[in-house]
Amino acid sequence: MKNTAFYIATRYLLAKKGSTAVTFITWLAALAMMVAVTAMFIIISVFSGLEDLNQDLIANLHADITVKTKEGKTLPDIDKATKILESTPEILHFSKVIEEKVYINFRDNGDIANLRGVDSAYIFVNPIHKNIFYGTYPSFKYSNEVLLENKLDNRLAIPIGENADFAELLMPKPGTGMISAEKDIFNKREIFVSGVFPGNDQLDNTIISPIELTRELLNLPKKSAYQIVIKLKNPENTDAVKAHLQKLLGNRYDIKTKSEENAAFWKMINTEKLFIYLIFMLVIFITTFNLAGAIIILQLDKKEQAKSLISLGMNLKSLRKVYFYTGILIVTFGLVSGLILGSAVSYLQMVTGFFKAGENTDLPFPVRIRLLNYFIVTLTAGIFGFGVSWIFSKINKSFFKIQ
Repeated sequence: MKNTAFYIATRYLLAKKGSTAVTFITWLAALAMMVAVTAMFIIISVFSGLEDLNQDLIANLHADITVKTKEGKTLPDIDKATKILESTPEILHFSKVIEEKVYINFRDNGDIANLRGVDSAYIFVNPIHKNIFYGTYPSFKYSNEVLLENKLDNRLAIPIGENADFAELLMPKPGTGMISAEKDIFNKREIFVSGVFPGNDQLDNTIISPIELTRELLNLPKKSAYQIVIKLKNPENTDAVKAHLQKLLGNRYDIKTKSEENAAFWKMINTEKLFIYLIFMLVIFITTFNLAGAIIILQLDKKEQAKSLISLGMNLKSLRKVYFYTGILIVTFGLVSGLILGSAVSYLQMVTGFFKAGENTDLPFPVRIRLLNYFIVTLTAGIFGFGVSWIFSKINKSFFKIQ
């Protein structure tokens, strides 16, 4: 049996209205909903793209699992820890790392840098050698052969290559007592730069060197390390492997996954995403005022027809459904058309990269179309649209009282 209220609602929406103003206001509400939904879908898709881009950017900055000590800096029982890691089948590679601040000097130009000493297995955990755009990765034949971050190299103007001049690293010495000469203050070591890699927020001012160099500058014993970075065969098993290692290594070790190492970063990203979502919730909410206006104007325009319907036996509940269904149809049109248009714009951006992230960059705005984005936009627009339609369809019987 045909739903009479829904049929009348479709006629109100599709058929020519009694007034041009009513037609204009009705379709204005639908177009406003379409624009709001399109904008919300595109922005959420851009944030999804940014999330994927950030994941790619930091994918090689942090290992799947990082092992540190809870007491001091140097890992305790390093031989025992190494044997445990070697006997864990889920681990593909691991590398020992020492990080410390150092002063780098070249021809009276100097800067404070982050010295990251690594062993030869480091590139299997973090393939940083693939990002070198000038020179080569250290061969590890010499402990003073280093890789320099690009902006640090530009500031100090250190030449690259085997025939280049040496720069100098200075590391403050630990200890007490009177200082009588400069040699009592610093450990020094001459270095030459074999290559340059592009930096980012987490690798600015970084020097990659063989771990032997950091041990010499810090007067650390052989085999010592501040942390061990681990690459897993299957990153999806990270939590299980972490729990296994924590049980074997004991409570003296601090074991963190990649997400835990970047907790502050992801919290910032998720906070920004939440605020953008709240802003567009407000936009959708304001847009529904057009919908409320369209329903009210339609009620006024169809007042005489409503009286006739009541005279013919339609009850007030069914009459209210007419206006409710009209609002739902307006929301549905705006939602569906908005999602289609938003998907089209997002797909074109993914294919062509027409919109750039900045004036002086070729990096296009990253966009990712996800099923979750459709769900979020539909739920948001649907809740507000259905709510407004239901509220403003609640007319009083006295309004349609026949004189």
